[in-house]
Amino acid sequence: MSIIKLFRKLKRSPNVQHLDLSWVGTDMHSHLIPGIDDGAQKMEESIALITRLSGYGLKKLIITPHIMSEFFKNTPEIINAGLEKLKIAVEEAGIDIELEAAAEYYLDEIFYEKVENNEPILSFGTNKMVLVETGFMSKPHILLETFFKMEMLGYQPVFAHPERYIYLHQELETLEALVDRNIPFQLNLLSLTGYYSKGVKKFAEKLIDKDLIKLVGTDCHNEKYLDAMERLPHSKYFDKLQELDLWNKNL
Repeated sequence: MSIIKLFRKLKRSPNVQHLDLSWVGTDMHSHLIPGIDDGAQKMEESIALITRLSGYGLKKLIITPHIMSEFFKNTPEIINAGLEKLKIAVEEAGIDIELEAAAEYYLDEIFYEKVENNEPILSFGTNKMVLVETGFMSKPHILLETFFKMEMLGYQPVFAHPERYIYLHQELETLEALVDRNIPFQLNLLSLTGYYSKGVKKFAEKLIDKDLIKLVGTDCHNEKYLDAMERLPHSKYFDKLQELDLWNKNL
């Protein structure tokens, strides 16, 4: 290949700059246990994804399968059993990375009942953090009440990817209520690449400017996610994100 052709190829490639996530330390949001949600479906796929994540400099993954009453009826037992199989496969593949598991809970009436009845909930970190998501269009009427009840039980609710919730873009009072309650926000790294939409990207940048992000995650489901995430170094907010005092470093 001539020098000119090589230059043109490099110029076209969006992934020339290597993605370094060593400053994150721990990715606390992903879907890598095979076959139990909409993430990796086979062990080979999980291993390929974890290999790439390790290559970005990550040292630990807290894997968070969906728990959704209508779609992914996972339990702590199902998730922990899947984690143990994955750990064995990762060790056999010679990947030097630590694995833990929690869950990404969908906030609905069923989850509210779990909290109200003090049923076992998967958490992570020393302060029992629990990753919680909602629907994208409409705010659950029990949002703040559920978070309050979780706190009363000693859990720290973590609001998964708030930049993706359209209702939050439009309801400033809800955003302010969450901030006033000191609910930590978890940003998806992909949001800064425009992967979801320009509106999501803009709102993610707004949350960073207001210093409201406490945790970041890849939310990795498949190879497509990581292909897109490798554009992250080209984001003007990539450096700003690294200046935040993120909790990931202590997980």
